Amino acid sequence: MQAGRGFFERSEFDAVLAHLPVDLRPVFEVTYILGWRVKSEILTRQWVHVDFRSGWLRLEPGETKNDEGRQFPLTPDLRAVLERQRERTIGEKTTGAVIPWVFHRAGMRIKSFRRAWVTACKKAGIPERVPHDFRRTAVRNLERAGVPPSTAMKMVGHRTESIYRRYAIVDEAMLKEGAAKLQTLHDIQQGPASNVVRLADAKRLGSSSGRVASTKREKIGPARRGKVVEVWREKRGGQGRD
Repeated sequence: MQAGRGFFERSEFDAVLAHLPVDLRPVFEVTYILGWRVKSEILTRQWVHVDFRSGWLRLEPGETKNDEGRQFPLTPDLRAVLERQRERTIGEKTTGAVIPWVFHRAGMRIKSFRRAWVTACKKAGIPERVPHDFRRTAVRNLERAGVPPSTAMKMVGHRTESIYRRYAIVDEAMLKEGAAKLQTLHDIQQGPASNVVRLADAKRLGSSSGRVASTKREKIGPARRGKVVEVWREKRGGQGRD
């Protein structure tokens, strides 16, 4: 794998998550789903940006790298993480102070996590991973799910399709799936009345024809074969007799 071109399989992500501190786990659970930038777009979220009733997590205009606003629908998994975080936040309001941050350490906004991240990745056996790999991972997951690129770009936050495509890593499983879908299309196009015979089918038919012909020859007994030879010799004027 080339440096700077990594992504997470689900099992790898779960392994890293298990070694992260409790206050960082929801951060990266959300990042895995959204593919948003951790420091500038995830850790800056406040509760005013979470709309549980309408079902959105929002970035306001001016908060993103391209200055455009963005919103992501609350999928069941995303909603579950945010609701758990809300309950945790409510439970930490021991002093009565308002905690505006969705992700925090004892009420304070999380600003640094590098040491914890490096340690978790090493323990998980994938020390080369970086948080930015979540952007590639989210794009690949959207591709696998069949989400149109124009929609995926809006969800993850890529302004141009050329940039989006740089993150749309295609692995072997996706290539095989693509080939299977292509074959399905070809099968539909050919239809039941098609005269096109695949090479494998032609070989199979050829072998079957050979077996049929051989079977027919086997059904002609020795006595009948002898009679056929005798008739043939008589027509040739008796030539060829022993």
